[in-house]
Amino acid sequence: MRLVLITFLFLFALSASAQRKLTGTSLPDTRLGGKNNNEEDNKKKTKEVETEVESYKIISIENDTTYVDTSLTIQKAYKYNYLRRDDFGLLAFQNIGQTFNRLTYDFDDLSNSPKFGASARHFNFMEAKDINYYRVPTPFTELYFKTVFEQGQNVDAFFTTNIKPNVNLSIAYKGLRSLGNYQNSLTSTGNLRMTLNYNTKNERYYAKTHFVAQDLMNQENGGLTAEGERLYIEEIPEYDERSSVAVQYQNAENQLDGKRFYLDHFYKLKAGDSLSRYEIRINHRLNFSDKEYRFQQKQATDIYGETYENKDLYNEVEYQYIKNQVGASYFQPDLGTLEGFIEHTDYNYGYQSVVLKDNEIIPNRIKEDVVGIGGKYQNEIAGIKLKAQAVYNLSDTFEGYDLKANAAYKIDSLNSVQAGIKLNSARPNFNTLLFQNDYKNYNWHNPDFSNVETQSLSASINSAKFGDYKASLTQINNYTYFGLIDNPDTSSSVDSLVKPMQSGKEVRYFKLQASKDFELGKFALANDVIYQNVLSGESAFHVPEFVTRQSIYYKDYWFQKALYLQTGFTFNYFTDFKSDGYDPILAEFFVTNQDFKSFYTLDFFFNAKVRTARLYFKLENFTTLLEGNNNFAAPRHPYRDFAIRFGIVWNFFM
Repeated sequence: MRLVLITFLFLFALSASAQRKLTGTSLPDTRLGGKNNNEEDNKKKTKEVETEVESYKIISIENDTTYVDTSLTIQKAYKYNYLRRDDFGLLAFQNIGQTFNRLTYDFDDLSNSPKFGASARHFNFMEAKDINYYRVPTPFTELYFKTVFEQGQNVDAFFTTNIKPNVNLSIAYKGLRSLGNYQNSLTSTGNLRMTLNYNTKNERYYAKTHFVAQDLMNQENGGLTAEGERLYIEEIPEYDERSSVAVQYQNAENQLDGKRFYLDHFYKLKAGDSLSRYEIRINHRLNFSDKEYRFQQKQATDIYGETYENKDLYNEVEYQYIKNQVGASYFQPDLGTLEGFIEHTDYNYGYQSVVLKDNEIIPNRIKEDVVGIGGKYQNEIAGIKLKAQAVYNLSDTFEGYDLKANAAYKIDSLNSVQAGIKLNSARPNFNTLLFQNDYKNYNWHNPDFSNVETQSLSASINSAKFGDYKASLTQINNYTYFGLIDNPDTSSSVDSLVKPMQSGKEVRYFKLQASKDFELGKFALANDVIYQNVLSGESAFHVPEFVTRQSIYYKDYWFQKALYLQTGFTFNYFTDFKSDGYDPILAEFFVTNQDFKSFYTLDFFFNAKVRTARLYFKLENFTTLLEGNNNFAAPRHPYRDFAIRFGIVWNFFM
């Protein structure tokens, strides 16, 4: 096996030599636009090359700029997955493209607006903040490929070019199809992204805009039956073929579709120059989003209670969200940047008809027009970088606010500290306020639900010598979640049903995360540890006390430094906790009291870099070959089996 792998990589290295070379030299084995500690032999690259590669810019929605990264690091390996981001703290379901059970929580996406819902289907849904913009000197391409489970592939193809120095276009498509190992667990998803980054030649007008179209479909089987779960744990020979495992049903699917047009542009009324250093801008941001979520099932099952229809169940909810924000900003070096704005948001969420349930009318729609005012401030005082943002809704029915403030200080080139505060009040997700379905229990209207109020304090330390540490304390009032109620139909075989709830107790949640890497010669150890404690409200908010990830690996150059490799093991572990269950009708997790035993996984990986291509080979979760069928991603949903997976990420500079 080793000989075959080495031969393949050697031939790949030869074929890669046909790639375009930057400035007449081979592309250095470093992060484009910065140095890589793992590849120190390339420190002597010429200034000419360094200048060129740094011009391949990636620009975030907040105008933070980074560079294209072709390095091979353990952190890049953690991001080599379906989500294209580090999934530490997420417990994956058995098939690629299915949902994840959260082992830890962050509250970074708070806003003054309620969210759509169907949270379990949104892990791979790209919001406006997830879209980047680009500026490149030559056309640039990135190709991502990774194998899946049974009949399918996962690809992500990206291309960007500046057709003029001031006009950049990009297009990308991520597609997935994976049959899965269990009955009725097919996933099929697509994410199309197109962006434009433009400025006038006199640099007075700037615009960033994008369009995305996304469709995320999952077949659903409800998890294992009680008998199927027992036989699965007992490891009967028939269940070695996972398609033979008994599941609740084989005739349902849910799907989330979405389209969005986004525009962020500004015009400089007064541009700073050598004589006058202040600047005045007029800003406008538009977010026009459309989402549809549907659940369909050919034949009803009794595990969700009674139904209005027994066959061809089909329910779809639509959501339109239009936000316009107009404002002005003023910049002066001593005062910083101050921006004020007014925004108007139009919400339209609902169904095509009303539902009459037990003499109660479930309406079909929530429509609101909300006006808000807000401001932003940014400055650096005595080396301390300050950022603050506030917005307040001027509405009686959709009251809300969002306040964020952050201060960062760089002690020296190796050490920095940061602290932040968040205060937020917003309506609960729309699917907790209004929901309709052919299953009678899944029909509700909760206009009296209170705003969810969240306060969070955080502090972090980043040290090249001692590691990175972040602590946060979050308090939530009126925490809104899905839980279980007793089935009022005592003759039914189903004991409990899922309903939206608001906690009468405040949830207080403490989290401490630490990361530290150690190196000894050609060996390295990467450590990530999370400690968390629910100080109050633990009946509605469940997390394990510890979540850890360690990677120990060997790194070196082969073939006269034509190939750089990292190979080793990654260990994941979490402690006992009460796991949430998964509801496919809602595409949401619901709180249960079911104890979830701790478990660990161990992966072997062999990763290699040849010029601008990174190759990945992994033996996933090979401990299941020895441990048996004891691990689950959620109640009734088995965790992934052992699998051999491989793929590539390849960048082309034309």
